[in-house]
Amino acid sequence: MKTLLHLVASPRGELSNTLKIAREVIARFQSQHPDGKVDTLDLFAESLPPMSLTATDGKYRLLSGKELDAETMPAWQPILAHIERFKAADIVVISSPMWNFGMPYVLKHYFDVILQPRHLFRYTENGPEGLAKGKRVIVVTSHGGDYSEGPAKAMDLLEPPLRTMLGFIGIPEPTFIKAQPMLGAGPEVAQQKLAQAIEAAKRLTF
Repeated sequence: MKTLLHLVASPRGELSNTLKIAREVIARFQSQHPDGKVDTLDLFAESLPPMSLTATDGKYRLLSGKELDAETMPAWQPILAHIERFKAADIVVISSPMWNFGMPYVLKHYFDVILQPRHLFRYTENGPEGLAKGKRVIVVTSHGGDYSEGPAKAMDLLEPPLRTMLGFIGIPEPTFIKAQPMLGAGPEVAQQKLAQAIEAAKRLTF
């Protein structure tokens, strides 16, 4: 049985364009895997653990080859729970708008929580090695403007960091489905681009 983890990084609920597209992705998954499990994590509703001084001390313990101790373990228990939830998924769907050219702060917070040494990556004599190999990630994004080409492409600070972080943990080729422009060219164009993104979602195979 395959498990799909859906990370929701928009607070807009039913108004969210990325959620509309992501639902088509999930429906496609369910049509191909009727016995599959869908685990939804709403990052705006979830109280993600803070990367506090104690939590950071734990990270440095792991980086230095030590184990978590009695002082750091309490702060790390919710961190480990989120790591295991991510690791348990065969497929991860991230639905996120572009905010101020980058990702919403809750999505960055989530990656700061789960990207931990000896859990999702490790250092070897040949350099860093990702430990999430074999996992499939589909990223659904919406953008007010069109950042696909020209000078505006350099202003897309959402896709490149996601590719970097995912590649670092062993997922070098995430699939991106983008709806753009959603604000800068009028409502008719926005509806057309949304429909195109939904059609792309419906063509996915799992």
